[in-house]
Amino acid sequence: MRIRLRRRAVRLRRALSAGATLILLIPVCACRVELTPPGAPTPWPAASARHWQWQWQLTGPVDPDVDADVFLLDAARTTSAETAELRARDRRLVCQVHVASVRSDDPDADRFPESVQGAAGRRPQSRWLDVRRWDALEPALADRFRLCRGKGFGAVALADADAYLYRSGFPLGFDDQLHFNRRLAALARHLDLSPGLMNDVPQLAALAPDFDFAVNEECVRLDQCEKLLPFVDAGKPVFHVEYTGSTEEFCVVTVGYGFASIRKQPALDAWRDPCVTRGYPDG
Repeated sequence: MRIRLRRRAVRLRRALSAGATLILLIPVCACRVELTPPGAPTPWPAASARHWQWQWQLTGPVDPDVDADVFLLDAARTTSAETAELRARDRRLVCQVHVASVRSDDPDADRFPESVQGAAGRRPQSRWLDVRRWDALEPALADRFRLCRGKGFGAVALADADAYLYRSGFPLGFDDQLHFNRRLAALARHLDLSPGLMNDVPQLAALAPDFDFAVNEECVRLDQCEKLLPFVDAGKPVFHVEYTGSTEEFCVVTVGYGFASIRKQPALDAWRDPCVTRGYPDG
């Protein structure tokens, strides 16, 4: 009889101990912040499209304390430790990838045959690429996208996606670039990245269905802001920057359009002067 009582007591203590452990674990699980896993495409809820605050930094140490929801960073320079810290703060991360140019010091420069490299590009020591040669470009560009995904980015912004507007050394037309950019958007989605279009203003309306967001430089100075409205009308964010003027001057226009606007130095270091959305329509 005593043995049975002892066994029951042991089982009771074990049950109570397990129950106490479960009770202690419940609040921990309930309070844990659920982060999007690395490589999952970044969501852009339409209801938030007019309310994002963003940062664009390509030089200097990444400042994680910047009060921004979205960080646009260089894919190669940014470390996994930096992206991990930003993700722990629930920031949305976008990597910038040059898709139609290559620099001589790029780690993958030797993967682009000489036959697809044309005239000098916008960046120092860079050359334009022949965007008609998808067969030659796709393997290296896919690996550039995979680098973003591997470092924990959930979105990619396509830089130099407007080679047809420049003297690239190739007879590129509007349709050549359009076809190339759509292929890139599809490639990004295939690799679980949300695609964003950088500049390429003449094709914004045609490409709005293919991309999730737009990044624009100086639409106020260039008098091009109205051409970004197809993204706004589709409930997609427009991340806009000016390098001259003051926020008091251009924010009235761009925030009224529904853009997320900031002023930056051309060096694109950590400094920024953001537009505030409070007081504007839908802000």
